[in-house]
Amino acid sequence: MEVGAQYNKRKLHSKKYFLELLETVEDVPPSVIEMLTLSRANLELFNNIQKKLADVLKKNPLIHDRVKRLQTIKGIGEVTALTWVLEIGEPERFGSIAKAISYCGLCAAQKESAGKEFRGPISKKRNKHIQTVLIEAAKLAPHWNPQLAEVHNKELAKGNRNRATLAVARKLVAYMLAVEKNKKDFKQIESDQAA
Repeated sequence: MEVGAQYNKRKLHSKKYFLELLETVEDVPPSVIEMLTLSRANLELFNNIQKKLADVLKKNPLIHDRVKRLQTIKGIGEVTALTWVLEIGEPERFGSIAKAISYCGLCAAQKESAGKEFRGPISKKRNKHIQTVLIEAAKLAPHWNPQLAEVHNKELAKGNRNRATLAVARKLVAYMLAVEKNKKDFKQIESDQAA
């Protein structure tokens, strides 16, 4: 802590440990202890509200089935699936995977001048929230999904970790859009394509 008190970083998020730590800290003004207690209370309140909100959303019949189907993709968790459903809305509005990728902000801005095309940095016209969630999911998904790990390793071999993450995020969008449009679990889609 800033006051020089020693603590166990791993246990600090435990409510019991936090309260014990506040009781044992010496040479700390009461105002600091009050502020820490208030901050902890706000954190717990926020976490409880977030859990309740997620539970209510998951129980909604319009959302529940879509989230469960999306979770059949290895590497897609509850938060990613729920965010996708809430931010994308009706998947049929995207005529192609490229349009969905563009909406999610996972492609570079394209400029054309004198008949030549130039690619710039990631487009600023995007849904920031879904972009953030997909990028974070793309960092973890290769650990759970061998197909996504292959995509990541292939791009990583070219030498750029960020491009590898973007490639995985784009593949996640393709998988989720396919699951949504076909209204089938991911395993069923794989077996249908193999046949």
